[in-house]
Amino acid sequence: MKNLAPIPVGTLNARLIGMWWLESRIDLDAAGRRRIDPIMGADPVGVVCFSAERFSAQFMRRDRSPAAAPPAGGVPANNSSAVNGYDAYFGSYTVDEAAGIMRTTLEGAVTPANIGSVFERHVAVADGKLTIRLATTAPDGTALTRTLTFRRL
Repeated sequence: MKNLAPIPVGTLNARLIGMWWLESRIDLDAAGRRRIDPIMGADPVGVVCFSAERFSAQFMRRDRSPAAAPPAGGVPANNSSAVNGYDAYFGSYTVDEAAGIMRTTLEGAVTPANIGSVFERHVAVADGKLTIRLATTAPDGTALTRTLTFRRL
């Protein structure tokens, strides 16, 4: 049986544990211009939860009207795919403490093609806030940097 010893207090992994509410999700292109995700909108709602080794995440467009259906185009790089303004997935994660990098492995997802995907994110936890930063793409292939900011619940 796996050792279930507590994680040392103060590590990045230990500070991740808990439930977090999305405060903002900002996508910027290389020129620093904000790009609005056509599927999730400018101000989605979301929640992420972390235990010592597992996580789950849910994100939703505030207005899930039929207009939120996926646009024609490619699959985003280094990111999951939403369905009609909703994205949810769960799995395991590891943290590289020195680099501030989290690697997630999706074991379940709203979009079956995302199951088994491994994603890398830069993470920081300070003053009750969790910041997750990742490189991804817009539906048209434009490179983006996404910054998600959460507050601890």
